[in-house]
Amino acid sequence: MNPVIDCRGLTLRHGPLTRLDGLDLQVQEGEVLALLGHNGAGKTTTMKLFLGLLSPSAGTLSVLGGAPDGPHAETLRRRLGYLPENVSFYEQLTGREVLTYFARLKRVGRRQVDALLARVGLGEAARRRVRTYSKGMRQRLGLAQALLGEPRLLLLDEPTTGLDPAATRDFYETVSELREGGCTVLLSSHVLPGVEPYIDRALILGAGRRLALGSLDELRHEAALPLTIRARGRWPGVDWSRGWDDADVTPRHLNGRALELGVHPAAKMTALRRLSATPGVEDIEVLPPTLEHLYAHFSTGASPQASGDAP
Repeated sequence: MNPVIDCRGLTLRHGPLTRLDGLDLQVQEGEVLALLGHNGAGKTTTMKLFLGLLSPSAGTLSVLGGAPDGPHAETLRRRLGYLPENVSFYEQLTGREVLTYFARLKRVGRRQVDALLARVGLGEAARRRVRTYSKGMRQRLGLAQALLGEPRLLLLDEPTTGLDPAATRDFYETVSELREGGCTVLLSSHVLPGVEPYIDRALILGAGRRLALGSLDELRHEAALPLTIRARGRWPGVDWSRGWDDADVTPRHLNGRALELGVHPAAKMTALRRLSATPGVEDIEVLPPTLEHLYAHFSTGASPQASGDAP
């Protein structure tokens, strides 16, 4: 099966600046890929290339079977949904009128409009003018617009901006439903804890270059960062700072009821065996490095001056 997105050596130069430098990436049908990076890392440039808004300086790019900046573009527009970071609509139109307008542009039947408004929680606000919408409501309307036509590829740039926790949870449930239906989702977000449970892989960019790519397990294996082991129990008078001769185990938080250890992956079983055999230990929790930890690890040392786009 051909990948939904296939780029090899994808490069974009702007005068003396290299905004994207030799990106190799293949994204498969039904995959959710997180696109991560600091300001200027190349995220927006990458999305604009996938949308066909920019043309590469070098390398090859295929999106849904063709070059997004060529004759394939019109077909691509009808099979692709896009939610920009800062959505903007005609203030005097109602939510239903806005979505009807976009449905006509995308050549989609109007019967989808009310269903999508209800799906994103705007059914009761459909007849209200957009100027009365909160930022979160506008973001939901933008998501409804991106879902018109049941896209096979969805590009989402900071999609949970302005959403409260309940709406954010609903949004990611929608992403999960889309993935189950075979839709490929590429999302860029700074809110990493919210993204982590819903993605298949993460692409970390820095200074226009690929710094890391893989599932959370693959990135954890590559980074080999310490994991956290927390133990709770009753051990009055025990000095837990002593006895850890292994340099890969570091006590970080100590008191009479709780212990936290920083443990290299290779020393995990040693630490667990000692804790489980110790009188007074009532509970042990193992916490692997989070996406935030992995992002910080791979982003360290990336030069900021080689790229100039916004996040």
